[in-house]
Amino acid sequence: MATSPKSREDTPLMKQYAAAKSLNPDAVLLFRVGDFYETFGDDAIKASEILGITLTRRSNGAASSVELAGFPYHALDTYLPRLVRAGQRVAICEQLEDPKLTKDLVKRGITELITPGVALYDQVLEHKENNFLACVHLEKTRTGLALLDVSTGEFMIAEGTRDQTDHWLGTFSPKEILVERSKQNLFRETFGTRYYLSYLEDWAFVADTAYEKLLRHFGTTSLKGFGIESDHEGIVAAGAILQYLEITHHERISHISKIISLHENNYVGLDKFSISNLELLQSSGESGVPLISVIDQTKSPMGARLLKRWLVMPLCDPERIHQRSHIVEYLTGEEDVRNSLGEQISGIGDLERLSAKVATGKISPREMNQLRVSLNALRQIKQYCLAEASAPLAGIGNQVIPCESLAEQIQRMLIEEAPAMLGKGPVIARGVDSGLDELRDILYSGKDYLINLQKREIERTGISSLKVSFNNVFGYYIEVRNTHKDKVPEDWIRRQTLVSAERYITEELKEYESRILGAEDKILALEVKIYGELVASALQYLPQMQQSAHAVARLDVLLSFANTAIKRNYCKPVVCQGDVIDIKQGRHPVIEYQLPPENP
Repeated sequence: MATSPKSREDTPLMKQYAAAKSLNPDAVLLFRVGDFYETFGDDAIKASEILGITLTRRSNGAASSVELAGFPYHALDTYLPRLVRAGQRVAICEQLEDPKLTKDLVKRGITELITPGVALYDQVLEHKENNFLACVHLEKTRTGLALLDVSTGEFMIAEGTRDQTDHWLGTFSPKEILVERSKQNLFRETFGTRYYLSYLEDWAFVADTAYEKLLRHFGTTSLKGFGIESDHEGIVAAGAILQYLEITHHERISHISKIISLHENNYVGLDKFSISNLELLQSSGESGVPLISVIDQTKSPMGARLLKRWLVMPLCDPERIHQRSHIVEYLTGEEDVRNSLGEQISGIGDLERLSAKVATGKISPREMNQLRVSLNALRQIKQYCLAEASAPLAGIGNQVIPCESLAEQIQRMLIEEAPAMLGKGPVIARGVDSGLDELRDILYSGKDYLINLQKREIERTGISSLKVSFNNVFGYYIEVRNTHKDKVPEDWIRRQTLVSAERYITEELKEYESRILGAEDKILALEVKIYGELVASALQYLPQMQQSAHAVARLDVLLSFANTAIKRNYCKPVVCQGDVIDIKQGRHPVIEYQLPPENP
């Protein structure tokens, strides 16, 4: 049976751990101790089983012990996603001060709470799927719903009957749903037990508080501009989601810049049974093929996500349908444009989620270089779209903003092969900061410097056998055999006496030692500072990047339709307001896809 860290007379460290654990008792607490994240007690048992790491026991004062399991801090990106995928809520407790600068116990605090609905790690997210956090506000006659994908910034609300809410939950398949703690049983009775639930206290669902929270976040005086002013229950649900982001320490959310209402009259209402029975996204049989597998020719993750959205939320406005089909018709007749756009979109990566990582400050140096590649691709995409001013793609092209100055700044400041993590290799390019360049010269040319120093001292003293060396106890020193110690200059300072030799230090060597021993720490501190400034600069371009990402995603889906139409020999439909469906020589796309080549 596991021991509980709270059940004994704890050491100061374990008292600190217990205080942090009490804030989120249902979460696995990753407690930073030096270069490791440690787990204790029941958390250690869970972590060792899920992660396959060693479970040990350690002394904890008063002749007691506690289970312990940990991993190096730089392996967080590897282990954290595995905990979240296993259904665990994870709290990260960081060291809030430099251990070198304090003689007391290092201050620690929880900096982030990761749950399935607020994950930002690529290893947790599915590239072709949204990662929605939902909130359901159950009232007697109406139900409010809010949906947020924190990895992309998409924020939506709806309200209606419980059947309508069940429809939206089936459509968006949220990874986590927030409900009022007092209504958790009602939720399960209404919507079943298949969802991952998290609970908020009733005070998070107060209407006035939720409305004010949304106003503060968006910086507006009302919500009329978003068209949601009258969606009262939906607003409560949306406000509760923002409250949850505060609770989970997700404060940097400027990429959540708008909220839209899912009005029923904009889309054909496909309930979860229709989506399942039509096998739009998944097939009921092992050998079956869903419709999306037949028509998905998208080149980017954001395009793939949008295609799924369009498939389960088909338009019912003929004018908007005409706009889409007109662009598809144009693309089917322009092979060079299709190929060129496809090539550029393939290299753009997931600009939508890269933008979100800029906003949250979680973009790595390697991802920042991918952002540069994406922005450069935007320039080419815009050129192709605007090649003809009257072409159908001009509207999309005008929405694409390449942010060329940001791309140039990244190109100038970052090393092209920058690592995935600061401190794991050079990040900032030479020429960006003279102090950084000088420190690197000290660090990387140290061997040459010491060789030259040794050569100069040999010439000065005539002691051909002297050598400059280093050890962890005495640092840098010059070693001279006893047979030559009468040649030692007066300005040398004796450091250590050996049986057959003497070791000395010089002022130059002392100065060099103090410079080189602190160089690595200073280099890392400078790189962190400069890189932080680059991320802050990129943040200024967030609206343009998000707008461009949405435009490219739309273009990607339309290009996918065009490529599918050519490959499958589909024709453009005539859509009107009438009640007649007239299909001639129709073919079932999935059945046709599964037919052998000799039976088309």
